[in-house]
Amino acid sequence: MPSDSETGLDFFDQLATQAADKVQPRGASVQFDEMPGALAQDSLEKPLLRTPLTLRRAVQELLKHGWLEHGTKPRLFKTIATETVRINQLLEPLDLEAKVDELRGLAFASVLPDFLNDDAEQDEWAHPLMFRQRLTLEHSLVLAILRREFIQQEQQGGVGVAVRMAVDDLLLQLDTFIDRSGSDMQDRKRVLTALEALRKHGVVSELDAQDYIGIRPMIVHLANPENLQALLQHLKNLSAQASSAGQSTDDGDDTAQEA
Repeated sequence: MPSDSETGLDFFDQLATQAADKVQPRGASVQFDEMPGALAQDSLEKPLLRTPLTLRRAVQELLKHGWLEHGTKPRLFKTIATETVRINQLLEPLDLEAKVDELRGLAFASVLPDFLNDDAEQDEWAHPLMFRQRLTLEHSLVLAILRREFIQQEQQGGVGVAVRMAVDDLLLQLDTFIDRSGSDMQDRKRVLTALEALRKHGVVSELDAQDYIGIRPMIVHLANPENLQALLQHLKNLSAQASSAGQSTDDGDDTAQEA
């Protein structure tokens, strides 16, 4: 039996070596795939189960602008109309849902009615993906007139009819509620600026060569009709009061001159 000096190991080294040999033989390797709780290789190679491509494209297009129409995206619109339940399941974690107006050929995204953000103050809009556009008084007035025109033409021609309006007609209707600036060019520029702001929300189309704009069905769902009607009535009353006051002043001046 070799001595400690011959092996180069002291007594404690020999004990440690013997204990290691009993736990695991020298040269043995650990098989990780046999360890309890380890993932099998075949499970790592399984592909991730994905949503069908048609549904993904439909949801992506819907969220891109917030709305889409049958006239421009017929296949995607059909997918949303027929798979609304499945699409709403995909949108639910975002506190969103898809709504479909089949008569007008319109699909649009909407915030769930029970959406609530605990970090938001009362009456403060705080959805991270959807925002409220605050319109000026002039923009709101143009929106109200366009919506009224849309409803009137639908009542005459039926739901789903293409609705158009001349810019000159819009200017004439605005005269009922606000005074002109005195410059036709300036008034027209203001109206076109308002129309461009609304176009970004899918309310109107671009101005065509005949100076007409198309009023799109999104206008029916975009704003509260009662509020818009109240706005029109309020401005109409103010305009009538201003006209009456101006006429009274003129009559007073005429009487003074006759005296």
